[in-house]
Amino acid sequence: MSAERPSGTARASAVIDLDALAANLARVRGLVAPAVVIAVVKAEAYGHGAADIARALRAEGVDLLAVALPEEALALRAAGDSGRLLAWLWAAGDPAVGECVASGVELGVSSRWALDDVVAGARAAGRTAVIHLKADTGLWRNGAAPRDWPHLVDLAAQAQRDGTVRVAGLWSHLADGEVAASASAQEQEAAFRQACDVAQAAGISAQLRHLGNSGSAWTQPQWDFEAVRSGIALYGLTPGTSLGTPAALGLVPVMTLRARLAHVKAIPAGARVSYGGTWAAPVDTTVGLVPLGYADGIPRTAGGVIEVAIAGRRVPIVGRVAMDQFVVDLGPHASDMPGDEVVLFGPGTGGELTADEWADRTGTIGYEIVTRISARVPREYVGGDR
Repeated sequence: MSAERPSGTARASAVIDLDALAANLARVRGLVAPAVVIAVVKAEAYGHGAADIARALRAEGVDLLAVALPEEALALRAAGDSGRLLAWLWAAGDPAVGECVASGVELGVSSRWALDDVVAGARAAGRTAVIHLKADTGLWRNGAAPRDWPHLVDLAAQAQRDGTVRVAGLWSHLADGEVAASASAQEQEAAFRQACDVAQAAGISAQLRHLGNSGSAWTQPQWDFEAVRSGIALYGLTPGTSLGTPAALGLVPVMTLRARLAHVKAIPAGARVSYGGTWAAPVDTTVGLVPLGYADGIPRTAGGVIEVAIAGRRVPIVGRVAMDQFVVDLGPHASDMPGDEVVLFGPGTGGELTADEWADRTGTIGYEIVTRISARVPREYVGGDR
């Protein structure tokens, strides 16, 4: 017989612990001091909600926030953030670049065409654009290649003399900053220092040099650059499995994903569950329906490899994860009811898996697990000044 009991609560929520965020920020600051932390809030603050996370980080004294896309920076401006923002990834001719210049957003520049876009925006806005010149030191993604760097620096120096730009930063991006004793990190550091020397020789004396990231806060604490960009560590996930778990690093996961059982029913042995019938009940048992699916960001590969927590005990996801829901095996003698809380992942203190454990079991990284939680899942903020 199916149990029925309306719960009167939301089907699901992602609880965001702002006290954990502040503690993680303090942890990273302690590792990289006297360098300042540039807090990365791209991709909706790794799924945690950019506007609220930005407010919390500003309250903790973070001066410079970073996003990838100009439109992400403009969204923060629209939400009321008036502090320093950095954005760096766009396609040629994007009108958002000019809007960013007009609203005081700092822009990462990796090429001549990008500099041209920024200069055009500065002239249209009638104000000096603030830029961070990016050198490619070995990741071979964004950033000016070594042979192009001197020319870009010369162009930027001329634009600075003309008053259309001000170079506030020099930066690059590590390929494996989370790997201890990484040879490539040492090579990139040397290449970055050389790039900074080229810029200085051209008359550019930038306030901030930033190469390090969350991982290098642990592996390269000796670097003496003025700033470190930190993203994933602020949200309490490990920058790399080789470094250890969040707990081992002194971090606390910020997001707890929870839901409510939407349905509970007894099924007979042999009953095949969900699309394709990939799982059949080995005995008479009870199953529960969790109203979250891949449209909410749950990996479709979670079936058969992930357990969720109900009342402190772990129960497995069975069958295929669907667009809006998945099924768990509650066991033959379950007393669970619709409306009971299901914790998918969190800090791991209540019997639940962490996002990093989800990542390990589903063949990805913790970054993806939290970032993919979609806007269909409301964010609930606790701690901080809430």
